[in-house]
Amino acid sequence: MNKKIYRYTLSGILFTSILGTLSHFLYGWSGNNPYIGLFTPVNESVWEHMKLLFFPMLLYFLFEKLMLGNYPPSLSCCNTASLLTGTFLIPVVFYTYTGILGFHLAPLDIATFYISVIAAFLLRHALCARLHVQKKKISKTRCLWLTALVLLIFLCFLIFTSCPPDIGLFRIPS
Repeated sequence: MNKKIYRYTLSGILFTSILGTLSHFLYGWSGNNPYIGLFTPVNESVWEHMKLLFFPMLLYFLFEKLMLGNYPPSLSCCNTASLLTGTFLIPVVFYTYTGILGFHLAPLDIATFYISVIAAFLLRHALCARLHVQKKKISKTRCLWLTALVLLIFLCFLIFTSCPPDIGLFRIPS
């Protein structure tokens, strides 16, 4: 089990990193297609850059679900927990380092994305491995709550792309 999940973890990091990086440019390359903008950043706000991790990782997890089913047990739940963690690590790391420095730097912004991807997949790997060793499963109720949160974030990305609230997370950092 560990070798299989390890391989999927490494390929997930690679897939999410590459597709997330390409996603940064897709909206512009598409001629600002509004449908592409639902799933890729339409501006340089932190909120829009959370899409760089969320959608590629979600796509990878759907592929992984087709390939592995629910092996190991609670894989889907581990995936949703890591997807949420990685997505929210982006603003946490960004606002932490900009709060310390007082400004943002493009290389650190880029590193924030890759750090979040790696951390999310390492969390997923650790959760799956731990549950497998302990022969435990995460409760269905917890999995449903995590899935509901992923669906809520998904809807928020769709809605806030065209109607962003007037708060800092949705503004382009200066």
